Amino acid sequence: MTATSPHHAGIGEQTRHQIESVREFNRFYTRLIGVLNRDYLDSPFSLAEGRVLMEVYYRKTTTASVIIQALGIDAGYLSRMLRGFERRSLLAKAGSVDDGRQKPLSLSRTGRKAFEALEARQREVLAKTLKPVASHRRTQLIGSMHRIQRILDAPAENRAPYTFRSLRPGDIGWVTHRQGIIYYEEYGWDERFEALCGEILAHFVQNLDAKRERAWIAERDGEIVGSIFCVRKSAAVAQLRLLYVEPTTRGLGIGTRLVDECVDFARRAGYRRMMLWTNSVLDSARRIYERKGFGLVKEERHHSFGKNLVGQNWELDLRGS
Repeated sequence: MTATSPHHAGIGEQTRHQIESVREFNRFYTRLIGVLNRDYLDSPFSLAEGRVLMEVYYRKTTTASVIIQALGIDAGYLSRMLRGFERRSLLAKAGSVDDGRQKPLSLSRTGRKAFEALEARQREVLAKTLKPVASHRRTQLIGSMHRIQRILDAPAENRAPYTFRSLRPGDIGWVTHRQGIIYYEEYGWDERFEALCGEILAHFVQNLDAKRERAWIAERDGEIVGSIFCVRKSAAVAQLRLLYVEPTTRGLGIGTRLVDECVDFARRAGYRRMMLWTNSVLDSARRIYERKGFGLVKEERHHSFGKNLVGQNWELDLRGS
């Protein structure tokens, strides 16, 4: 039996693996951007000093208390750093204030020039880093950065907007890909579900009736985070298909908004009813349908995608308000 390190006591194997993955990424990224170099960006400033200079530069006039709150920096460390800035004539002189944390801070002309040179160098380094990266890979990279920030910054999650748009080349493959992965990870459905999504979406594109059928792609920070499709079932009946929302953006109301758009379009297009087929395990989606007024009309057990499931047909009368 292997002894457990006291530093790992109470931490599960999966969590330990996740921690090591984060540490590995941190080591890679700090090496990539050179923050451990003695002269960061070939400048006389450390990374922390550069961040403080940036706060003072863009805030015009600020105080140590504001910087402490903005950066989460130790008060004593900041105080020593500011004294160093004063010795190098980077700070403008300010009147005496009893509480040093409330003393007005702003950069001198020398300080502003020093920061502008540092920022220009940073832009040059980042441009050099991105240059060999293909355009589509840059989009993925920036999207991943936004995603990391959203996951680790819950308040920002609630404030960030999202938008809807129509289909573009590449969307069908992406939606099929993401649905296949999400339903495998969350419900264990095998590749036959992904194949079904591909068949449905290929048929949608190849037989599109633009007046009576439509797709909505939800985007956030340049990333696809959800979709829904309104398909013609018959002259009188529309079918809602393939609603999905990325796990990282659930709770923002994207699923409800997508269903609203789909139903409203079907009503304007002249359909009398809207139907959909789902499975009983998809609780979140079913709650959205129920709130919108859909009623369960049929249930049937079936074995699909490697699982025993209960399929459900739901309908909504579109002739009301």
